[in-house]
Amino acid sequence: MKIADNRARHSTLAAICCRRTANSGRAAATQRERHEADARSQNANQKCTCAPATWSSTRIHRAPVTMPGIMAATTAVPLEETLVIVGVGLIGGSIAAAARRRGLARQIIGVGRNPERLEQARQAGFLDAVVTDPATAGPNAFIVFCTPVNHIAAAVERILPRLPAGAIITDAGSTKRRMCEALADWAGRDPTFLGSHPIAGSEKQGFEHADPELFAGRTCVITPLSGHRPADITRVRRFWAGLGMTVVSLSPAEHDQALASTSHVPHVVAAALADSLSESDRRLTGTGFASTTRIAAGDPDLWTAILCENAGPVADGLLRLQARLGDFERALRAGDVPALKSLLQTAKTKRDALDG
Repeated sequence: MKIADNRARHSTLAAICCRRTANSGRAAATQRERHEADARSQNANQKCTCAPATWSSTRIHRAPVTMPGIMAATTAVPLEETLVIVGVGLIGGSIAAAARRRGLARQIIGVGRNPERLEQARQAGFLDAVVTDPATAGPNAFIVFCTPVNHIAAAVERILPRLPAGAIITDAGSTKRRMCEALADWAGRDPTFLGSHPIAGSEKQGFEHADPELFAGRTCVITPLSGHRPADITRVRRFWAGLGMTVVSLSPAEHDQALASTSHVPHVVAAALADSLSESDRRLTGTGFASTTRIAAGDPDLWTAILCENAGPVADGLLRLQARLGDFERALRAGDVPALKSLLQTAKTKRDALDG
């Protein structure tokens, strides 16, 4: 698969991923983009084997509820008429909260299999309405899948044929190659699917931990294919930029290779380190151990799916890490102080650069 915009490479991703502050000119640019998008909308009417998600057609609609802190800032010109979030957990809830605060959509609809949880999210102010079938959301909907990555492709394939023209589906999944390959035939069609990965998150779960500023100053990777229409690429790019993110384009394979190094291997390392702690040593742990293993507290089901979807690049990354650990081991056993210091200095220099 060819990428529509291949200017951003791995070095760009590594340099941007750890940015914590938004560009000072982003607010003005985003406002211009919203006006352009409003004009546009007026002119155009694996190996993991978990069971796929399913939805019924039940619709629940209530008047919107104001959530303190989320409704603090809205604009008169929303980017999208209808934003649909499939899976209103930490990420989905944070997208809803951020879109609400920034005025990116006139209506925010939540989709899921648990009407009770959806209604709780609506009562908390994240949503204007809830449904259990994303295909009932209406025309020109902007749909974001925030479900486990091993469910997304199959669910999207079932929904796309039932969507009206003008709808677009993207996602927030941590892996891209398998998903984009499965949905490649929809590139350039209307409705369509175009992959995304907002690189932000937490080890916590549930919309109760949602943060409307979770995405501000962070990076979102989009993975357009050669068949995607420029207007669809622009629409997806503008949405994530509207949440305060820096948007870069990579091929699905490039994305998965890079994220294996920057996210997936680190999670395995944190899990292995946490698992290696003996009961007798637990009382002696400090902030260093806690911060190094923090992400190991993530949902095991979610991370099993991510690792299965990106198994090859993650396994390769672990081999490279084992080789570097071997360098440390040999320096220690040989009492080679200069070699040990050199390894530590190189690591410090690279780590310091992340904050630069």
